[in-house]
Formats: sequence, C-alpha cells, structure tokens
Amino acid sequence: MTRLKNFAAPVACMVLAACGSSEPEPVPTPTPTVAAPRTLIGADLDLSTLGARIVGPQGAEIETALSNGTRQVGTLVSYVACPEGIETCNPGELPDDTVYTYVHKVTLAEIDDVGADEAIDAPATGEAPPTLFRTTRKVSGFTQSVGYSTAEAEAALGDPDAISIINDNGNLIWRVARGPGWQPGGTVTLWWRSTMAPQGPAEAYLLEVDGEQIAATGPFPPEEKPVEGSAAR
Repeated sequence: MTRLKNFAAPVACMVLAACGSSEPEPVPTPTPTVAAPRTLIGADLDLSTLGARIVGPQGAEIETALSNGTRQVGTLVSYVACPEGIETCNPGELPDDTVYTYVHKVTLAEIDDVGADEAIDAPATGEAPPTLFRTTRKVSGFTQSVGYSTAEAEAALGDPDAISIINDNGNLIWRVARGPGWQPGGTVTLWWRSTMAPQGPAEAYLLEVDGEQIAATGPFPPEEKPVEGSAAR
C-alpha cells in the first residue's frame, strides 16, 4: 500500500503541472521604437521648371533676418511653388494630390570692414560656417524629394557635394559636411516637396552657426491628422 502511495504522488504532480501549463502566458507590453536618422539622396533642382508661387498675406516670399541677438548673421527667403504649368497657385482650387515645392534661400551675411578687425581676435558668429539648417517640426506630407543647388553649394561652400541631408524622425536636416566653409555673402538654395500646402508662416526652422542656434520663420505645412482607427488599442 505504501509503495502505491509513493507511486501516486509523482503522478499527481505531473497532472498538476500539465494543468498549470494550459494557462496563457502573459502578453509582453509593446514598447515604441524610435526610427534612426536616415540619410537622404539630395537632388539638384532647376527652379525655372517650377510653376507659380503661393501668394500669402506677406506676398509670394517670406524674408526673415537671421540674428544671434547682437548682429545679423544672414537672411532666409522662403516660398512655396506649384508644379510646372500652373499659372495661379491657389491650393483651395487644386486637386488634393498636388505636390508643392518648399524653397529656402539661405544667405550668410557679408563681413564689413569694421567686423573684419574684430574677427581676428574673436571670430564673429557671422564668419563661422553654418553647420546645419533644419526643420524643427515633422514635415507633413513629405514626398521623399529633397535637395539643394549644387552650383550654389560649390560657390558658397567650395564643394558641390558639401551638404548631406538627413531625415530624423520626420525632421529634415541639411548639414555642411565638406568643403572649406560657408563664404560670407554666399547663398545656398535648399528645397523639399510635400503633398500638403502651407498652413502659414511658422517658426519651424533653425540655423546653427558656430554652435549658436537661430530660429527662423517660413512657410510650413500643418500637422498631419491621425488616420481614423489608427490609434493604439
């Protein structure tokens, strides 16, 4: 009888273990992943192939003085153009799939004679080559088309391939990665495309010069509305 009890004990344990294994395992909690910055292939753009520009409250262009608080470092001139062949760029009258080209012309300020003497002992911010120009918000409707003027980059930066472009979680970054530096008075035109027309001028751009960050205003698309039913449950 004792031997039977001793045999029954491990059998009972096996049965209990089998029953326990039928319980569902806890579902792991998903953790959001942050996309790594992605290098984009920049293209040259023939601005003469663009259509009419959007005319807003400030006209067809928005000009912003780039200042570090003590002196003007440069200027930013921005506009948005419709595709080639469109003579009047009125987004309200165009199809939803219209692609708009956002254009930004960044010009570094000239060094005057007075500032040149001061720059020998303490380099002025305006002399330092800008390290990057970027958006500070996610670009809505981005079509993956982006670039800059290689001819202007060669003239202003000393190298037509001086600029690298990065998509950092939806923010676009043009970084001066090659060349001897941005020459004072030099202009470089940067551009990108979106399926969304600008909502209006927004402080959504930033120029970094010699470690200083200078906010800039220009046309920018509205935030994308979340797709219905796409929210996490």
